[in-house]
Amino acid sequence: MRDISIQPLTQVAFDAFGDIISLKDAPDRLINQGLCGRHHDLAALDFGPDGRAGISLFDATPRSLPYHLEFVERHPEGSQAFLPMTQNPFLVIVAPDEDGAPGRPLAFRTAPGQGINFYHNVWHGVLTPLFAPGLFAVVDRIGNSVNLEEYWFETPFTVSGDAT
Repeated sequence: MRDISIQPLTQVAFDAFGDIISLKDAPDRLINQGLCGRHHDLAALDFGPDGRAGISLFDATPRSLPYHLEFVERHPEGSQAFLPMTQNPFLVIVAPDEDGAPGRPLAFRTAPGQGINFYHNVWHGVLTPLFAPGLFAVVDRIGNSVNLEEYWFETPFTVSGDAT
């Protein structure tokens, strides 16, 4: 197997793959009688010309490290946002596109409270919580066309690092 080290999730490192969804240093404005800070427009959601936004709940089984990465997937018709419903970090795996196939994957660990939005057509690993519960709100494309492509690696990768 080939090894991948986990790195912290930063917007600079993740920029080509999507958005990090987290609080800004200060809210864009206060609402609700000044008792709620609105951190506005945190992700570039894309549902294609024939899709619409949908919100789903995913209840994923936590994974342990080292994690064996056998395949990645992408969604050619729309973006996909993962919003954890706990403060637990989770593993995010992405890979650059190299002529229609994924290149060498990168692994990131979110900070507590961070969510992510994968841009459409970005190769990524499956939802990988590291702690229970693995409950996420997911905002993605709902439509009639096929919006899933999988790629299975001939030789799997081993993702290892500090999961705390």
